[in-house]
Order: sequence, then structure tokens, then C-alpha cells
Amino acid sequence: MTEPLFDTLCVVGPGLIGSSVLRRLRAMPELVGTLIVTDRDRDVLARARALDLGDVVTDDLDAAVKDADCVMLCVPVGAIAPIASRILPIMKSGAILTDVGSTRRSIVDALTPHLRTDIAYVPAHPMAGTEHSGPDAGFATLFEDRWCLITPDRNAPEDAVTRIGAFWHAMGARTRRMDADHHDTICAMVSHLPHLIAFTICGTADTLAEDMRSEVLDFAASGFRDFTRIAASDPTMWRDIFLNNRDALLGVLDRFSQDAAAMADAIRSGDEETIVETIERGRRIRRSLLENRQA
Repeated sequence: MTEPLFDTLCVVGPGLIGSSVLRRLRAMPELVGTLIVTDRDRDVLARARALDLGDVVTDDLDAAVKDADCVMLCVPVGAIAPIASRILPIMKSGAILTDVGSTRRSIVDALTPHLRTDIAYVPAHPMAGTEHSGPDAGFATLFEDRWCLITPDRNAPEDAVTRIGAFWHAMGARTRRMDADHHDTICAMVSHLPHLIAFTICGTADTLAEDMRSEVLDFAASGFRDFTRIAASDPTMWRDIFLNNRDALLGVLDRFSQDAAAMADAIRSGDEETIVETIERGRRIRRSLLENRQA
């Protein structure tokens, strides 16, 4: 029998990502000996119990983490550093601390003063999700063929980094290691900017004159419906992402604004060549996503 990756794993926050991890682990019991689930919300914990997501389900954070071999923080990015700094003094020597946050630099800067030399910090960002949230939103195949970006602390032992990589491979993901700043720029472009645009477009539609607003909603075509899907995402989570990755996000937003202005100029002046070239570039990007199994 293969030894488990962790004798005890504690998941803090059984939302979409956390509950999907837990569902996958329930289907693969050989990976982890004991699953501990904790959250401050009693209703969330009640659903976690009803869904049988863990062997131990508790609202006692200190008790949940103190004997865990690995603690995984699946909470909004704004809560990661405060929770991590609280539990690090309680965690046992030799344990691994990880999180699934989609921003890195702000968390690393906030956590660095609190890190311990005897606890490995190996965050990993699974680039998977839906617009839904909560324990009921998760599913065991969420990470199948998705990328998980691993951004270990520079002092993290290689053994711990390898183990976190093996964990995410078992979740079905493909992994890539990169530094925090590169991670934040990539995610600002491929995830954070599209969400910002989606929220903004829906806001624009909402401010139209009442009669036109009704027609926009009545006759919404597929393009607008696609935007509204990701605009249904959790506002607290995305507020934290935008604020914690502001520098990288504002950088790619400036670039996008310049490109949008160039496209507007092309339409205004009847520059067919620029319009077609821009559309063709978008088609090439879409084809590359299909070839990379990310569409």
C-alpha cells in the first residue's frame, strides 16, 4: 500500500476550492490519512458535515491546525496573511503551510516576518473555478487538466515543494513553479483583468436608461451572457484580489486601455486592416487555448 502524502491535512475554508479538494480526497482516501475541515461560519460547517467532507469538522481553528502535517488555507486572499500569522505559532514543527490564493506578492510581504524556519511555506494557486461559491459548489474534477502555479518561499525545503506538487498532480492538475511577481503579472492578465472587465460591462449596462436597460437584459446575446457569468463571482473574493494585486492589475489594465483606444481609433477612421488584424490575433489566442486544453 502506498503511504499517504499527509497523515493529517487541515483545510481552512471549505468553499468552492476547498470543498473540491476535499471531494477529490474523499474519492482517493489513500492520499491523506485524516481530513480536518474548519471554518468560522457555523452554516458552512453544517454543510461540510452534511456532505461528509471531512473526518473532523470544527470551528476551533487552533485545535484544527495544531497537529496537522499540512494546513491548506482556502480563504479569500485578504484573509490569508492574518490567518497564517495567527496559526504559524501553533503549527507543529515540520508541517507544511500552503494556500490557494490567486495573488502572491502582497501575501508574501505580509507573511515573511511571521514565517518559521521549521515550517515550509509552499503556496500553490490552482487556476480553476466557477462563478459559484460555498461547500455545495465544489466538485471532485474541478482541477482536472487545469494549471496549478506553485510559488514556494525561497527557504522552503525541496521535499516540501515536491510533496505539494505531487498533491496537485493527484488533484488532476498540471503544475508549474514560478516566482511571486511573475505569477501576479500572469494572473492579472489571464484572470483578474477579464473579471474586472466583466464587472465593469455589467455596471455599464446597469446604468443605461431604464427602457434600454430592460432591452439589454431581454435581448442579451452570447457575448454579454459570457461576461455576466463571471460577473456573478463572489464580490468579497474579487475585491480582495483586485486590491492585493493592484500594481500588476493596473499595469495590464493600462496596456488594455491603450489597445482598446487603438481599436476605437481604427473603427472611427475605418481602418479595416487594423480591425481585421486585431480580430485575427484574438482567433489565434483562442486556437492556442484549445490546443493547450485550457478552453
